[in-house]
Formats: sequence, structure tokens, C-alpha cells
Amino acid sequence: MAEGRQAVNRTADQAPESPASLSGRSWWQVLKRTVREFNDDNLTDWAAALTYYAILSIFPALLALVSMLGLVGQSAVQPITEYIGTVAPQQVRQVVDTVLAALTSSQQAAGVAALISIAVALWSASGYVAAFMRAGNAVYDMPEGRPLWKKLPLRVGITAVLLIVAAAGLVAVVFTGDFAARAGRFLGLGETGVTVWNIAKWPVLVIMVAMLLALLYWAAPNVTHPRRKLRWVTPGSALAVLLWIVASLAFAFYVGNFGSYNRTYAALSGVIVFLIWLWLSNIAVLLGLEFDAELARERAMVTGHPPDEEPYLRPRDSSKIKDSGGAGKG
Repeated sequence: MAEGRQAVNRTADQAPESPASLSGRSWWQVLKRTVREFNDDNLTDWAAALTYYAILSIFPALLALVSMLGLVGQSAVQPITEYIGTVAPQQVRQVVDTVLAALTSSQQAAGVAALISIAVALWSASGYVAAFMRAGNAVYDMPEGRPLWKKLPLRVGITAVLLIVAAAGLVAVVFTGDFAARAGRFLGLGETGVTVWNIAKWPVLVIMVAMLLALLYWAAPNVTHPRRKLRWVTPGSALAVLLWIVASLAFAFYVGNFGSYNRTYAALSGVIVFLIWLWLSNIAVLLGLEFDAELARERAMVTGHPPDEEPYLRPRDSSKIKDSGGAGKG
């Protein structure tokens, strides 16, 4: 048992600090193992589970976002739904548009009541993060060792950070058209500055999404990453964003040209398309996580860790893990 712990500790400490240090052959092996582990880890099933928790969490999350964006008001809804409509099927935009409009029109609370509303919504929305923590442990083949008193603040904290950054991203979306022109005049930027912002905000939003995923990949699983440093953009998070954009555009094209959801599901077609889109989105997110996990395995293997021995990283907390020789305390 002690030997297993020492092996994991030694390879974790000696692993290359950056994925860029790996050879081309190593990257190819990572890609092949990612595809294999995608099936072995049942990521399509995990994506379905995350979709379920996303449905339970998305409306409290939207309520929290609407509360945070209360100063912007009703004018924030249309640009947000237009942005969603650029990558997602039209039915998804209709569902989100309806929900956002209802939440915005009913969000009249202020002061303490608004803070309570945000706190309740934050707790409800953290259910998705809790499910992702379990999925992350499955991807890394690591048992959950963190006690409840550590997991609860972590999941709420991750959710709060995700929502705050998401709110900042939505503000960036809102700053367009006449709103951006007025803000530009107020800041003295002129028409050129507004034009540059209208172009630059899209890659900025993509980078923000990749950063959010990198934070989720780093904090959610019960693993200690090499050098314990948070990388704000990881190969897996970049891959997940790329896959999500491609999958969303492809699914939107399919629904718009070949899908028969309206005939099959009638009034429920928008909800069904929304669920499938969420499922595809979660598959992309989990594939990015799996890719980062296999990169970590490859970096451990470079220093002599056996290819099939799991776990290949140290646990972040092992206080709730029954000692079986595979993982030691971080």
C-alpha cells in the first residue's frame, strides 16, 4: 500500500510541468486513449445525468443572473437570446427567450430580498456542479475523499464564480448596437472603438468560456494536479469549446433542414431540441475533461507510472477514502 502511494507521489512530482513538453507521439497516444476512455467511462451516460441536473439548475442559475443584471433591465434579454440563437437551434432560443422574459418581468425584488433570492438560486444551481464533481472523479478514476463540510462550500463557491463570470460575459453581449454606441460616447471611445469592441467581444467570450471550463476541470475532481497550479486555459477546455461550437452549429443545421421534431413532438419539440442540445453540450464538456485527464496520465507515464495503474494522480483529500493502497493523502 505504501509503495503504491509513493509511486503516485513520485510520478506526480516528476511529471513534466507543461503539456507542451510532451512529444508528438505522446499527444497521439493521449488522443487515442481519450476516445477509448470516452466509451469505458460511459461519458454519454454521464452527459445524460449532467443534462438532468442542468435542467434542475438552469432556471435558478438564470434567476441569479437576471438578479445580477437587474441594473441593465429588460433591454438585456434580447441581445442574450440573439447570441444564443447564433450557435443553438431556433427552438433553444425560443425556450430561453420565454424563460428569461418571464424571469426579468417578475424580478422586482430589491435590497435584502434580492440578496436572498440570489442566495437561494445559487444553492439550487450548484446541483449541476455537484454532479460534475462526481463525473470528474469517474473520469480520473478517483474515489471521492472530501468530507461533506469541504464539498458543500466548494460546489457553492464554484457555482458563484461561474455565475459571476457568466454575468460578465452576458454584459459583454448586451453592450452592442445603440447601447454600445452610448457607452462609447460616454467613455470617449468614438465609433472606431465601438466597432473594435463589437468584433473583439466574440473571441473574448470564447476565451471566457474556456477559462470557466478550465476552472471547473481543475476544482471539481478530487485530484491534485501537477504543480497544483490553475491553468486558466487548458488543452481540454479549448477542445471542449471548439467541439461545443461545432456540435451546436451542426445540430442547428440538422434541426433546421432535416429534423422532424415538430411533427413528432408537436408542442414539445422546442423542449426536446433543448434537451438534446444540452446533452451534446455536456458531451463536449466531458470530452474536454477526459482529454485533460489523459494528458495527466501521459505525463505520469513519462516518469514511469504504469499505463494501466489507477489512479495516476494524488487525491486532493483522502480522509473519506478507505485505504486500498491506490491513493494516498495529498
